[in-house]
Parts: sequence; C-alpha cells; structure tokens
Amino acid sequence: MANVQVFQRHAHLAGAVRLEFVNGREGKVAKAVLTAISNTRRGSGDTREEESTAIQWTLWGKQAENAAEYLGKGSHVNIVGRLRNNNFEKDGETVYGMAFTAEEIDYLDSRADSEARRTRDAGSDVASHGSG
Repeated sequence: MANVQVFQRHAHLAGAVRLEFVNGREGKVAKAVLTAISNTRRGSGDTREEESTAIQWTLWGKQAENAAEYLGKGSHVNIVGRLRNNNFEKDGETVYGMAFTAEEIDYLDSRADSEARRTRDAGSDVASHGSG
C-alpha cells in the first residue's frame, strides 16, 4: 500500500513528547509520540472561521531522542511525514485507523525560547511532584 505524504506547518505541541525504548530488529530503539496542533483560518470578514487540526505523530531513533530533549508543550514545529492505513481485525471485525510517522521535523523556536520552556517545564515538574 502506498503512503501519503503529510505536511503540518506552523504547529505547536499540545503536551510533552513521550519517549520510550522498544525492541527493534537490532536491539532497543527510541520511539517518541507527540501531538501537534495547527490552526487554519477560512473565509473572510464575519464568516471567517478558525479550524484546529491535531495529529499524533510517531518519531523513531535519534529524531525521537532529540525531540524528547529539545521540545515541550507549546514548542512550535513544522512536520513532514507519511500517513498509512493501520487497519486490523479484532473479534472478527475490522478496526480502521491511520498512523502518522514523522520523517522531518523543523524546530521553529529560537534557542532562547527552547531553553526558557525547558527551565519552566523542569520547575513545574518539581512543583507538581514535590522536592523529595
């Protein structure tokens, strides 16, 4: 089955990047999942409407590790990837799904913005989990 190329531009992350290590063909491999939201405005004047699109992306390998290290809730990104059909059978019925896999990800925030976000996020982790 052919893959469909997907572009998500000027998106922001809805939450933290979730990183895990899974078994691959050649040992453990990094897998990250992130949700990016992009907004589109359609129409003009009084009929102008805003439409939000949220896509859950999967990243693999070094790309996954870098995203987990440098991106956080609110980070701005452009993502290019592929969409593929992810159907499976369950209890004799077909369950329909789609999987989005990132191939390229552009970090749009400045280094200063990224550092400030990581510092803020680290502070909120300590506050929400206590200091010891």
